[in-house]
Amino acid sequence: MQIPETRRSLQLGIWLILIITALRLAGLAANRTELFVDEAQYWFWGQSLEFGYYSKPPLIGWLIRLVTDLAGSDAAFWVRAPAPVLHGATAIILMLIARRTELAPAAMLVGLAYLTIPGVVFGSLLMSTDTVMLPFYAVAMAAYFSLLRVGSARMAVLMGASLGLAFMAKYAAIYFIMTLGLAAAFLPAARIAWRHFLTAALVFLIVISPNLIWNLLNGLTTISHTMDNVEWVRGDTPGFALNVDKAGEFLASQFIFFGPLLFAGYLWALFAAREHRLYMWLSLPIILLVTAQALGREANANWAAPAYLAAALMTVPFLWTRAKWLLMAALALNLVIAVALPVMTLFPETARLSASGPLILERYVGRRAVSEELFATARRNGLDIVVSDHRDILADLFYRRGPGDAQVYARPVAGRAPHHYALNNAMPPGISGQVLFASPDAPAQVCGADELGAVTQSQGAYRGMRIGIYRVSAACLRPESG
Repeated sequence: MQIPETRRSLQLGIWLILIITALRLAGLAANRTELFVDEAQYWFWGQSLEFGYYSKPPLIGWLIRLVTDLAGSDAAFWVRAPAPVLHGATAIILMLIARRTELAPAAMLVGLAYLTIPGVVFGSLLMSTDTVMLPFYAVAMAAYFSLLRVGSARMAVLMGASLGLAFMAKYAAIYFIMTLGLAAAFLPAARIAWRHFLTAALVFLIVISPNLIWNLLNGLTTISHTMDNVEWVRGDTPGFALNVDKAGEFLASQFIFFGPLLFAGYLWALFAAREHRLYMWLSLPIILLVTAQALGREANANWAAPAYLAAALMTVPFLWTRAKWLLMAALALNLVIAVALPVMTLFPETARLSASGPLILERYVGRRAVSEELFATARRNGLDIVVSDHRDILADLFYRRGPGDAQVYARPVAGRAPHHYALNNAMPPGISGQVLFASPDAPAQVCGADELGAVTQSQGAYRGMRIGIYRVSAACLRPESG
């Protein structure tokens, strides 16, 4: 297979990316999965535009609000519609980065490889903060590489602004600063002029300042939650716990996230691609840092997502010059996954790895049925308020609540709020009388509870959970009542 080193290959790559993006949007229209708890929460954030939210910076809430307002619909399709578009944009940016460097012969394949990365395929099926962060992170990388070639104040401003927007999507954008610092320390060729660095830093601080100010005015809410996620720094039982199995699970998950053969190619490139050391410094430290987090407690597979922008820029050209057969095999395997995952969203209530196993997408089905049952039970019993202490239940209740449905509140808690709803949507002190309370906890935890029923599911998001439905006095749900 030959990739022509002409403008035609760039145009072909862009057209292919646009076609793939269009197909993914069409797939989203047929997608039968329900919004995951995080997606429903991001939608809910957008209903009240702020400069920050409980657990994340604000950009994802703003974007969902913009798209759903323009569409005139809050359907799951419109909540998720930006995802394939943003990943398509990221692929084009990576292709342009490769095209303007020594990686030019494989530039088109860099963009296409990115789109077929299993983590990106999955990220194109739902709305996440990684998806919003990555295109801005990629633009910051593009500006940085431009600064390495030709010093430009305009590129310094672009680098700072795009990194600031990436940070406003997810704090993991800070990895960019860490990796650039390490690269500059070990590679003289990776250093940009101080004036450009300071310009970028100033613009970055200006862009993120609204969120920093919001955090200061709101008790460092988002930053506190981020520290809680680290767990061994903060949390219920802080301290570093040596969990070799968790670190192994995280590293194994990276083979799945990046693609088994492509990640193997990346590991090979780390040892053999001496000419591409810069890409190593822009990716490997992120993977090692998150592996250390997994070793200390645990880490999700997507926490190293920004690493795979530079990893794609490093791995694809390396394999193109050293082992085309392995690159083609890696892309073919990832392509199979890229087709299989969207197909499964058409049959989320039947797709399983084995006849007796759980649903592959069980987190994305079953939530609507619970919300509808809770609202219906409230109507049957003349109750106009529904309260819960479970974040997943609350997220879907707020998302699905219609004009004729009961008001929804989180159960008030003493001390630090465990989630956004308890912080911002707790049942107000002035409410009295009977309310409907839904919780998977035992009724003994609620004084005077009158059980109205329960919801159980044999499959889906609440599989194995019994959600009790109770009529209870509002006063009994307050922290002082026990």
